[in-house]
Amino acid sequence: MLVFGGVLTLALAGCTTDTGGQAFPDEPALASATRDAKASALPTRPAELSLQGVDPCALLAAPQLDQLKINSKPRAAAEPIDGPTCVFDSDAVEPFHTYYVRTITADVEEWITGKRRKNSMTTEPKAIGGFPAVTNYRDAGKPGDCETLVGVARGQTLAARAITVTAGAFTMPQLCEMSAQAADMALQTLKARN
Repeated sequence: MLVFGGVLTLALAGCTTDTGGQAFPDEPALASATRDAKASALPTRPAELSLQGVDPCALLAAPQLDQLKINSKPRAAAEPIDGPTCVFDSDAVEPFHTYYVRTITADVEEWITGKRRKNSMTTEPKAIGGFPAVTNYRDAGKPGDCETLVGVARGQTLAARAITVTAGAFTMPQLCEMSAQAADMALQTLKARN
């Protein structure tokens, strides 16, 4: 009987009860376990690629700009987001879209388990060029943007965000694929520099 009671106690350890005695999952515990599982799914970084002194506008070369259909000169963002930010526009032919490439002083895991995590955002662990990465997007409403964040070094993250300018032109999977492609291209340039 003691063994059965111990098993029952373990089975209910992740549950809470309301006044009627009905067991419900403990949501904060489940959310924390999910975040920890996502963080553990990130691959180990194969190298340390410093972003110190890197101009994000120099991370996409001319052939890469052509692949991304960028037609205007890359420019520094008027209001940088978390660090140096470069804007790449595709506004010659519809559908119009923009990329923001930025360098951030933070570990990529912070978007899953740390202070940069937001309940309103969906985060998915992945690998970009063998490096730990996170896809970060808002899953509600019309698709507007998706960001891929790559942990290139301890405490340093390279981010590429794809934004639709022409409303309704892209699905969320398309925007996330676009951001992943831009992040991979910027990562290849960063690897070649190191």
